[in-house]
Amino acid sequence: MIYRVEGIVLRGIDHGEGNKIIALYTKEMGKVSVMARGAKKVKSRLGAVTQLFIYGDFVFYKQSDMGTLNHGEIIHSYRKLREDLYLSAYASYMTELVDRMTSAEDASGYLFEQLKAGLGALDEGKDMAVVTHLFEMKMLMLTGYAPELDQCVSCGEITPYMFFSAMLGGVICGKCRNKDTRATPIQEGTWKLLRLLRDLDIRRLGNITIKDQTKAEIKVCMRAYMDTHVGIQWKARSFIEQLEKYEL
Repeated sequence: MIYRVEGIVLRGIDHGEGNKIIALYTKEMGKVSVMARGAKKVKSRLGAVTQLFIYGDFVFYKQSDMGTLNHGEIIHSYRKLREDLYLSAYASYMTELVDRMTSAEDASGYLFEQLKAGLGALDEGKDMAVVTHLFEMKMLMLTGYAPELDQCVSCGEITPYMFFSAMLGGVICGKCRNKDTRATPIQEGTWKLLRLLRDLDIRRLGNITIKDQTKAEIKVCMRAYMDTHVGIQWKARSFIEQLEKYEL
C-alpha cells in the first residue's frame, strides 16, 4: 500500500553499499521505518531528504514492517542543527527521546507538533537547555511519567520552599524531607519554571531569560527524574554531558 505522510527523520543507518534505513516520526502513522534505496549515492534524489532532522513530505510503499521510500520533498531542512555541534547534540537528544519512548506506529499529532516546534526553537537560536527540558517534560506527560508539581507529593502541603524528589515523583515540603534525604532543594523560581515546562506548549515558547542558578537546578531535577522513572541510557545526553565538561 502507498502512503503519503509528513514526517521528521529521527535517525538513519547505512544498509549495504548504497542504501539507508531511516526512522520517521509521522503525524499520521507515528514512528515508521523505511528503506531509502540508493540514498547514499552522490546523485541520489533521496540523499537530501533522508538526512537527520529533516521535516518533509514522504511517499513510501509498505506491506510489512519495513517500508520502501519512493519519493520525498523537504518542507524544512533544519540545516543549522546538523552544522553546529551543540545544536546537533541537543536536537539528537530530542529525536532520541521520541525514538526510544514511543512504540512503532503509535501516532500522536500533538507529539509530532511538539517535536517540530522543538527543533524549530533550536533552529531559531532559543536556549538549548530550556528547549530540551521543555521537550523532556512533554515526553514524560505523554508517556504517563509526569512529576507531581502542584503540591507536596507526600502530604499535599504547599510552602514557599520546596524540594524536588525524583524518587518520590515530584516536589516535597520541608516536613517530608526525611522521606527522601537526597531530595534537591529548589528556589521558588525553579519550582515555577518546572510547572511552566509542564504547562507550556512549545509552539508558544518565546525568548526567555533564566538565571544560571535556576537553569542548573532544573537540569539536576530533570536528569534525576528521567534517570529514575525512564531509566534509559541516552546516547545523545551522554554526549551533551561530555560537551558540558569542556565548558567548565
